[in-house]
Amino acid sequence: MKTLLTIAGFDPSSGAGITADLMVFAAHGLFGTSAITSLTVQSTMGVRDSRPVQPELLRATLDCLHSDLPPAGVKLGMLATPEIVAVVADYLESLRVLSPEVPIVLDPVLRSTSGRELLSPGGVALLRSRLLPLMSWVTPNLAELSILAETRVESANEMLSASKRLQESFPGLNVLATGGHLERPDDLVLAVGCSPQWLPGERIDSRSTHGTGCALSSALLSRLAEGDAPLAAAKAAKLYVAEGIRRAAPLGYGHGPLNHLWPFALRSRVIRGAGNSFYGKGAAHPRR
Repeated sequence: MKTLLTIAGFDPSSGAGITADLMVFAAHGLFGTSAITSLTVQSTMGVRDSRPVQPELLRATLDCLHSDLPPAGVKLGMLATPEIVAVVADYLESLRVLSPEVPIVLDPVLRSTSGRELLSPGGVALLRSRLLPLMSWVTPNLAELSILAETRVESANEMLSASKRLQESFPGLNVLATGGHLERPDDLVLAVGCSPQWLPGERIDSRSTHGTGCALSSALLSRLAEGDAPLAAAKAAKLYVAEGIRRAAPLGYGHGPLNHLWPFALRSRVIRGAGNSFYGKGAAHPRR
């Protein structure tokens, strides 16, 4: 079983952040480890407060995990402060030397849905200068893409031009830009050396949308770690999120979490139908 590492914030409601990432990894049959960057006070109603961890505690956590459970892939989420960005960059620079082919996916969590700043301008500048050159993929929404590419992004054409600009600034960077805020919620895949590909989206009538960005980036990493090609990994991640929204039960009074574990329901039905044998005829392997 491959091990994936998530470096992100802690959401006590388990809709997003570390707890959501670990569920996504498990849903893909992968083992997840985690290094918390920030403790937040939040629920489905929004983020009320947050407290970053001490940078040296994060550094010790990363060193400790790597000595025992080196990752086959890394996902980055909320990074909270410039000091934490620097610690993460130090770790990933070392990882790139030891394992240059390990996929690293950045979900650039810069603001909460309610508008709360989750990374200062200084932190964003450091993220651009030290982290983006190390990334395999970045998965921004329109607002995040606008900040990273340093240009306005309000339309599909602007999303494409901004993604190209970002890729030109950081050769080797693949972009999966999400268009959920567009009139047509299509996503854009700009893989290195490939033509731009649009992934058609649909509006799903649901308030269970908390953590979609976390789920998308973690599902993308899971598929990449399993060997999927760039476009196939992006399509699978998008399908995973769409089904997670579609199959979610309404929880909380605000934007509830999607159903991160929906693949288990499908597997359990197949396994029950296989009789007494856990891997009976027609049963799907749990990792698939």
